[in-house]
Amino acid sequence: MSDKNEVLMYKGHPLMRKDNLVYYGSMADKYIVMLQILETKKVGDLDSATRVSVQLQLTDPAAKSKDRIVKESEKDGFYTALDVGCVWLERALKAK
Repeated sequence: MSDKNEVLMYKGHPLMRKDNLVYYGSMADKYIVMLQILETKKVGDLDSATRVSVQLQLTDPAAKSKDRIVKESEKDGFYTALDVGCVWLERALKAK
């Protein structure tokens, strides 16, 4: 994992982070999931996400920002939010 260009994969989809935003899925697909960390708390030396916003979004660049959101929710904890987002993404991509 020493290669800087290697992308982290989770359940067959890329997972990318920029500050407090995590994108799950590929822009080449019709849908992606955006996870936004809203609150954190200190656990030892690390920040742990306590409140996370989850959105299933269309990747269509022609759609307005507000129209891209298909589903949204707020969850307690990052892994709960990622789990919900993973299910939403799989179902949306299968429904093509």
